[in-house]
Amino acid sequence: MRIDVEDLQVAYAGRTVVAGARLIAEAGEITGLVGPNGSGKSTLLRTVYRHLRPTAGRVLLAGTDLRELAPARSARHVAALPQERGSDFELTVREVVAMGRTPYKRAFAGEDATDRDLVARALADVGMAGAAGRRFTALSGGERQRVLLARAFAQSPDVLVLDEPTNHLDIRHQVELLALLRAQRRTTLVSLHDLNAAASVCDRLHVLHAGAVVASGPPREVLTPGLMAEVFGVRAALVEHPLTGDPLIAVDHRAPADTAGTARQPEPAERAVAVEP
Repeated sequence: MRIDVEDLQVAYAGRTVVAGARLIAEAGEITGLVGPNGSGKSTLLRTVYRHLRPTAGRVLLAGTDLRELAPARSARHVAALPQERGSDFELTVREVVAMGRTPYKRAFAGEDATDRDLVARALADVGMAGAAGRRFTALSGGERQRVLLARAFAQSPDVLVLDEPTNHLDIRHQVELLALLRAQRRTTLVSLHDLNAAASVCDRLHVLHAGAVVASGPPREVLTPGLMAEVFGVRAALVEHPLTGDPLIAVDHRAPADTAGTARQPEPAERAVAVEP
């Protein structure tokens, strides 16, 4: 299912955090949100999975305003992995993952064979099948992250909304998680700090800056030296990854763009075309 974010504005504590954002997450694609800290990525994602209510604009799921759906029905379509990680679950790993089946259950209804199969598959997908009986509170940060991702998978959603899903994961599990997302081919909207990971895994990127989407398009077209200087404040060159051929951002770590002496504003041809309504 496709997600359309239309003229989204979100404000709280008297401050506008997302200002008129427009973007599309195409069905079956991985769509990335990138941008500096404080650019509005998490706020936008929280609005997509209905943790926040927009002050203006709307989020459409296959053409239907998500706010028009009952919460349980919405949860059957959209599953989220927020940045705020639950850490006080006095439950086993399997019980946490089984919570993903809640939108499909009547009150006090028990598990059926479908629930058990989906929970087992989700645990296997994230490499935590052997930890099913462990207490969630006894897990490391990376292990908890994988369990919460399994809970989202067990929800059997059409859309995954993931806010920094590689946080707390070592490099191997980062690679495995991103490969798993590509293999699943669900509609996925994900924020990532690692621009090279985003360039490798995402079909399309939307760049947020000061609450607005300032560029959209395939990673190779979006992550230009000009945009890296303007939005991220660094000198960078876009080169080809020697192993995969993906775009690779080589950053000058010796000086930020505004003191390096060669930074420039992006030319119009370098900026991706804005998303059409």
